[in-house]
Amino acid sequence: MGPDQVTSLVDCLEESLLDSLTTKLVGNRPNTYTFTKALAECWLKENKGDLPLVIVRPSIVLCSFSGPLKGWVDNWNGPTGIIAAAGKGLFRTMLCDPEKIADLVPVDMVINLMLVSAWRIGTTKTKDMPIPVYNCSTGQRKPITWKRFIDLCFKYMRKHPFSEVTWYPDGTVTASRTLNILNKYLLHWLPAYVLDSLVWMTGGKPIMVRIQDKLCKAATCLEYFTTHEWRFGDENVRTLSLTLGEKDKEEFNFDVAKIDWEQYVEDYVLGIRRFIFKEDVATIPKARRQVSRLYWVYRCLQVASVMCMWHFLTLRYTPLRQLWGNALRLLIHLARMLPFV
Repeated sequence: MGPDQVTSLVDCLEESLLDSLTTKLVGNRPNTYTFTKALAECWLKENKGDLPLVIVRPSIVLCSFSGPLKGWVDNWNGPTGIIAAAGKGLFRTMLCDPEKIADLVPVDMVINLMLVSAWRIGTTKTKDMPIPVYNCSTGQRKPITWKRFIDLCFKYMRKHPFSEVTWYPDGTVTASRTLNILNKYLLHWLPAYVLDSLVWMTGGKPIMVRIQDKLCKAATCLEYFTTHEWRFGDENVRTLSLTLGEKDKEEFNFDVAKIDWEQYVEDYVLGIRRFIFKEDVATIPKARRQVSRLYWVYRCLQVASVMCMWHFLTLRYTPLRQLWGNALRLLIHLARMLPFV
C-alpha cells in the first residue's frame, strides 16, 4: 500500500478502527515511527518530479558533538528521556542486550551531512541517476556497545549529578525479558507504589506511578533497537567527505571517526543537566554531596536486604541453618588458633 492510500485511510477511518489496522499496516516494522519514515521516502520518490532528491538516514540521534554548543539537546526523545530519568534515580532497569552495538550519532553531524549532501546533489547532474541515500551512523567507523554507553552515562551522572535526585543513580540492563519484568516490578513499580502511598497518606499528590508508566512506555519503544543491531553501509558518506576542502570539512564536520565517546558522553550528561533540567553548573558540588549521602544509604540498604534474606532462608531451611552454624563454629575455632597480639 502506497503513502497516498495510507493517508486516505487515516483521513477517513475512525480512530478505533485505525488502531486495529495499525499492526497489519506497519507489517514487520517495529513501530509507526519507522513505518511513516519509510512512507515519506516512498512519497518523495513518487512525487519529486525533476527536483534533485537526496535521502539522509540517521541512526539514533543524540546531543550535538560541537555545535551550536557541546552537549546541546532540546528534547526528551530517544535515549535522552531514559538517561535523564536514570540520573534522577527514577529508572533502574531496561531490556537491552549490552553487547549489541548502540548506533548513536550526534545531531549536528546529521545536520552537516544533510547540508553537504544537498549541496552535492544540487551541483551534480542527476538525470537518470538513482536517488543517493546516505546512512549517518557510527556502527561501522566508531562503534560503541550499549554496555559501554550505559556505563559511561552512569559514570558521568555520578561525577556531574543532577540536582534533587530521588535516589542514587544506578541501574542494570538485561537481554532476558523475564528478568527485566521481575526487575521492573521490584525496582520501578514497587517503590513507586510505596512512595505514592506515603505521599497520599500525608495529603500530597501521588505522581510516581504515573511517571513510571510514562517511562516504561518510552523504554518499550526503544527495546527493539536496544536488542538488535545492524550494519549500515556508509561508504558513500566517506566518499562525499573527500569532495570537501579542509576548511569545509572542519565547518561541516560529519566524520564520526572523530568522536571520543568518553568525552562525548560527558558532554551529553552535562547537556542534559544544562539544557533539559536547566540546572546551573554551580549547583554540581551540592548535588555531589547529596549523591554521596544517597550512595551510603543505598549500600546500607543493600547489605540489610542481603542479611534479611539470608536470615529468612536460614530460618526456613534446616540444612542451610546447619551449614551456617558449622561455618560460624569453624570461623570461631580458627580465630582462637590465631596468636594473641
